[in-house]
Amino acid sequence: MNRATPQMRSIAKHLMVTETRRNRSATAPPAAALPVTDKLRPYLATLVGKGGVRALLARALVLATVEVAWLRAAKVNADGDLEGFDTLGANLDPAEFMEGRVVLLAQLLGLLVAFVGPSLTSRLVGEVWPDVPLKARDFGKEHRREKAK
Repeated sequence: MNRATPQMRSIAKHLMVTETRRNRSATAPPAAALPVTDKLRPYLATLVGKGGVRALLARALVLATVEVAWLRAAKVNADGDLEGFDTLGANLDPAEFMEGRVVLLAQLLGLLVAFVGPSLTSRLVGEVWPDVPLKARDFGKEHRREKAK
């Protein structure tokens, strides 16, 4: 089952664009390949532990490779960090690189909704990004429609 629904992709893209813009400021450190995942990781670790973060990211990566073949070159290390993205990003078209990151994040969000539910996922995203409006992080509607099919 593909959890990267259009709504998940939309939320993922919104978060990715928001975080990328923040990292481009003059005072910000150089942008990470996946700033959203890096920012989300400590919150996820509190919720599911370090091993849970590693498992969620690894599964999201496997699911995302079905749609984005170049993601097969990335790996999740023992600490739950994604490896290989910096090299991949340097060798890809920026739009293609962004699409892969969005698909990966959408898969991760879909897994969170599946495991902890849309409400807790929305609250978690709201805690990490309080300026993202509730409407922009509503995981419930799409999830309920998908279950009804």
